[in-house]
Amino acid sequence: MVDSRLTGPVRVVGVGLLGTSIALGLRARGVDVILSDASPTNVRIAIDYGAGRAAGELDEPQLIVVCVPPDVTADVIVRELSAYPGAIVTDVASVKKPILDAVAAAGGDLTRYVGSHPMAGRERGGPTAGRADLFLNRPWVVAGHPAISYQTAAAVDDLILDLGATLIELDAETHDAAVALVSHAPQVVSSLMARRLTGAPDEAVDLAGGGIRDLTRIAASDPTLWVQILGANGRLVASVLRDLRDDLDQMIGALDEPDAPGSRRVVAEQLAGGNAGVARLPGKHGQNRRYTSMIVMVDDKPGELGRLFGELGDIGVNIEDLRLEHSPEAQVGLAEVFVVPEAFDPVVEELQRRGWRIAG
Repeated sequence: MVDSRLTGPVRVVGVGLLGTSIALGLRARGVDVILSDASPTNVRIAIDYGAGRAAGELDEPQLIVVCVPPDVTADVIVRELSAYPGAIVTDVASVKKPILDAVAAAGGDLTRYVGSHPMAGRERGGPTAGRADLFLNRPWVVAGHPAISYQTAAAVDDLILDLGATLIELDAETHDAAVALVSHAPQVVSSLMARRLTGAPDEAVDLAGGGIRDLTRIAASDPTLWVQILGANGRLVASVLRDLRDDLDQMIGALDEPDAPGSRRVVAEQLAGGNAGVARLPGKHGQNRRYTSMIVMVDDKPGELGRLFGELGDIGVNIEDLRLEHSPEAQVGLAEVFVVPEAFDPVVEELQRRGWRIAG
């Protein structure tokens, strides 16, 4: 068992995906975790999964982590601040400024509250989806404010480091503008694109490959939760979408008249701008590094993907990222393997020598 920076106990309010994952990660380090949820069934499930114990009357938590839907987060924070005057309280909601303002307006003790936000999640929710490693190497923002000191907020920093996340400090306004761009607006775009598929003919859907699947993956997220998130951060998300609408209008105009003077230049510049944007995304573990990919054809039979991984390990190459694509009608899958650029040529040569087919 790995030592924890936190002494505990830690009270987790809301045992959905994030709350249960936090609890599981802390229990793996031996921290006493107290579980609370509006649903007794959720608490019992989380306890059965080893995420912690039920609350008791004599509990005196060191830290309280509020993991409830955004529309009730501020109310729960104020309640927890009042019920446990010796505890530091944080929350994991994906918007920070509206919650901070609401806690202040309700008279909550801001000297013991600081908002935070782990940039991690899954399409599934509930306690059964919890994973102790969910936050490993993921960014986790702490949205400090003038009323709380670094010393007081140290327990929140310890929580983040104990769970293996990367601590990032941003004020609430900067955080909300950032997630509007990199999280909330992409959710809207993904959902709207996926909505185009509902009325599409079967022959079009049958052709769906990795591109449309990548674009629409997050469209499977919970609409009720996202209505709350988008409502709380609506103004900033709308600003991003208006800029995107301007780009779409330019692209639509060029595509409507592809032979008009300048149309192809507009299309080329928009696509090149996408290349430039992708190049700014950090790589694995937050490194600002680009990788090269190869596409390996994998026969659709048991053990083949494991054999590929094993042989890459024998070759001595680290897989930096991986994407899988498989058509139900095909007897072969495609594994897109990302490696550092300097490893690409020797790895391709060695895999081909071992009988693997490289598609690209």
